[in-house]
Amino acid sequence: MKKGLLCALIVFLADQLSKTWVLSYFANHSSPVRVTPFFNFVLAWNKGVSFSMFHSNHPAMPWVFVTVSLLICAVILYWMSVEKNKATICCFGLIVGGALGNVLDRIRFKAVVDFLDFHIDTYHWPAFNVGDSAICIGAGAILIWNLFFAPTEKLSEPQKENKQ
Repeated sequence: MKKGLLCALIVFLADQLSKTWVLSYFANHSSPVRVTPFFNFVLAWNKGVSFSMFHSNHPAMPWVFVTVSLLICAVILYWMSVEKNKATICCFGLIVGGALGNVLDRIRFKAVVDFLDFHIDTYHWPAFNVGDSAICIGAGAILIWNLFFAPTEKLSEPQKENKQ
């Protein structure tokens, strides 16, 4: 559990520090920063969930998203406390840390700060942040591990009753 909480803390701090830097930079600059031919730093405000789905300007929506996120974090923290696999615990920490970073944004700004912009020609992937990345990496690693690598227990055949 401790390693999972440490992972969560590291992700949370990296997420918030990167967002602080981006907000500071874009306070004085308005145009995106081209880093490579396929990657920019931008400032985007996400009022929805992943990839701006369920975007809404309704004043209650940030609080709905905060409540749902905190409930999910509580379930994951419980799951983390009973999990035995250390790698899975760390993946849960990535998810919780990223989610809490986005929760803090919603409380402070009523939207999540996104700034990583990958693109091919004129097609842009929706902007995202460090917390979003950690959530995807943690969930993806858990999914891949459980689908392809997790040991499976031998299933015994049901006991057959001998009818006489």
